[in-house]
Amino acid sequence: MKAFLIGLGVIIIGLVLLIIANINNVPKLDEDVKATWSQVQNQYKRRADLIPNLVSTVKGYAEHEKSTFTEVTQARANVGKISLTPEMLSNPQLFQQFQQAQGALSSALSKLMLVVERYPDLKANKNFLALQTQLEGTENRITVARRDYIQSVKLYNLELRTYPGKIVAAIMYPDAQIRQTFTASPQEQEAPKVKF
Repeated sequence: MKAFLIGLGVIIIGLVLLIIANINNVPKLDEDVKATWSQVQNQYKRRADLIPNLVSTVKGYAEHEKSTFTEVTQARANVGKISLTPEMLSNPQLFQQFQQAQGALSSALSKLMLVVERYPDLKANKNFLALQTQLEGTENRITVARRDYIQSVKLYNLELRTYPGKIVAAIMYPDAQIRQTFTASPQEQEAPKVKF
């Protein structure tokens, strides 16, 4: 009986030490996910802020391309309608809607850049070149911010799904949920067709 009590005591002490050693991992990782998500949103906002200037510059050269301008403007407006909070990162449907809106905006911007190819004077315009450079830089920043977010989500989700984090989360943070991450749409996974 004495050996059983000693064994039980060792197990309880081990469990308590395990919880104490890992008690702050879930909130720290959760805050990191929120911070990296804020950076993704910051870069999306920067892109959205550049778009009106880009469209205005291109419009001066290509008045008959109204459908492309309308598509870019509508896609930007649709992105603005979806406000994804850190708490919603656990909701796959809302996260998917947000991702689709951002994908539509990227697609519309690609079409706008194709329009630009038809206007050599526009491609040489200093204002356009500066805006294009800023937009390209922003797209790169979005890629880096997404990568950082994906890494943060990976660490957070691993903490919730592996031991000892799974035990600590179940006891101390029962409301903690797996977070969503970015996935490429089927269109984004297709190889681009190059024609000469």
